[in-house]
Amino acid sequence: MAAPTKIRILIAFAALYLVWGSTYLGIRFAIESIPPFLMAGMRFLLAGVIMFAIAWSQGAYKSSWANWRVSLIVGACLLLAGNGGVTISEQYIDTGLAALIVAIVPIYIVILGWATGIMPKPPPIIWLGLVGGFAGVGVLLGPALRLPANGGRHPAIGMFILLVSSFVWSAGSLYSRTAKHAASPFLTAAQQMLCGGLLLLLAGILTGELRSFHPQSISMLSLASFIYLVIIGAVVGYTAYIWLLRHCDPAKVATYAYVNPIVAVLLGAAFAGETLSVRVLIAGALIIGSVAIVITAQQLKARAEPAMSAAIEPAD
Repeated sequence: MAAPTKIRILIAFAALYLVWGSTYLGIRFAIESIPPFLMAGMRFLLAGVIMFAIAWSQGAYKSSWANWRVSLIVGACLLLAGNGGVTISEQYIDTGLAALIVAIVPIYIVILGWATGIMPKPPPIIWLGLVGGFAGVGVLLGPALRLPANGGRHPAIGMFILLVSSFVWSAGSLYSRTAKHAASPFLTAAQQMLCGGLLLLLAGILTGELRSFHPQSISMLSLASFIYLVIIGAVVGYTAYIWLLRHCDPAKVATYAYVNPIVAVLLGAAFAGETLSVRVLIAGALIIGSVAIVITAQQLKARAEPAMSAAIEPAD
């Protein structure tokens, strides 16, 4: 395989940073006239069909029932709970705030990985990042508990939904690392999107969203945002992510975790009139800085261990 050019790598990173960072704003506009669970369900169902077509074009379309079972579990954790939680939470909080809270996912993963024995005990530098991250969440959540509801948007409700959904997303991510998937990453993505999309649609039906859904009342802004979320947010964003994992250091790819919130905050302020208070800026600095510490420390440790093993291995 030929080495990718720098311009292709830059374009892929731009897609990953801007596209995934912009989906929070896209969700906000989409749910203005489309019920949240139904919107998210149709989004991932259509994206799953497109990803399945991509996998089919590469000759990867066969999968076992065991792979489908794994995809159902991962889809339930990442899409139903994770993305569904983000979508519901944006009925209560701003998009930038949602992105900042979701940024703690790498911190959750470290804690869950250690608690379940999948990962070793975090060193002191990572503990510093963990404490800093939760301190940032505390800065956001504490005052929100005392704020009255504003037009039905109580920020504490949205924050609690995100804290729980991010936890489930993290647990699903850890399960996904050890579970057996289909050989093709595009087929795996298609299966997870199809399963998650169907579960989100079922959640919409069970919560009565069909009764309040009137297709003729969908605004052009919501429709355009929905199409953007399907084509650009899910398909283009994920394809860029998979391509970068194959051609770049995973440590560099992981930087999306603390770049996306910055993009989301800026876009929310520019296009949705969201306010950047001093409290949000301080909390954002704590959370994003802490996530950067955690990810960087993990990657440095991963690089040091093989080098140490090679240094102490006896010569042939």
